[in-house]
Amino acid sequence: MREPLDPRISMWQFLAFFMRFMREKAGLSLAQCGEIMGLARSTVSNMEAGRRRPQDDQMRLLDKHYGTGLLFQLILWFARMAHDPDWARQCMEYEKTSNAIKTYHGKAIPRPFQTEAYIRAMLETETAKDLEDEIATRVERQRLILERPDAPTLWMLVDESVLACPIGGSEVMKDQLEHLLKMASRADVIMRIVPTAAGAHHGFDGPFQVICLPDRDVAYAGAQNGGRLIESPIEARDFSTKFERIGAKALPEEASRALIERYLEQYS
Repeated sequence: MREPLDPRISMWQFLAFFMRFMREKAGLSLAQCGEIMGLARSTVSNMEAGRRRPQDDQMRLLDKHYGTGLLFQLILWFARMAHDPDWARQCMEYEKTSNAIKTYHGKAIPRPFQTEAYIRAMLETETAKDLEDEIATRVERQRLILERPDAPTLWMLVDESVLACPIGGSEVMKDQLEHLLKMASRADVIMRIVPTAAGAHHGFDGPFQVICLPDRDVAYAGAQNGGRLIESPIEARDFSTKFERIGAKALPEEASRALIERYLEQYS
């Protein structure tokens, strides 16, 4: 028997806690609850442990079975809208099972493509309490994505200004742009640059990421002092559309690589 989650930590924890509470109150086993939602016993167990997040149709079936009106569906809605203090861990879990990851950034090289020296230079401008631990965490997160046997397709869109910003100095940027060119040669990487001449586009509100899972998409929107993991299918789809609209203004892959090479010459 495992201890239930602490429902005070987040709405996601509250939802997992309440699922278990209602199941045990009704005298149902994990397998019986799974039959109600059309899920395996292990899936229900993972939901109640906070390792997997439920979807609208599953919460609708629980509301119908328990006679709780819209309660489960409303808790799910609030969980999706609220800030999740555990968003980084959940985002990593999604990345590990993704088919594709689409990333846009207008201020920095996206994290999956950063060198360790670039990561260090970025973190030195922030308030990381333990710099070395944070660097190690980000490098490990990259490894879990890039070294998977079934590595996802990585789509990168960045503004040209990112290439011109000498984060960490010329030597760090030289190594970073060389790394970008090496990454761009991978069959599972699609790297495109949005030229400055393209003018205004849909990325001006800030960086974001779309994580394509086998059964749905989720998104992450960056912001000062944190960000928001987006699990609502409609909102995640909006970010996918935004990515396509930005991509419509980006250079083709070959022209993007040529532009990176021109900036590389400036740092050499």
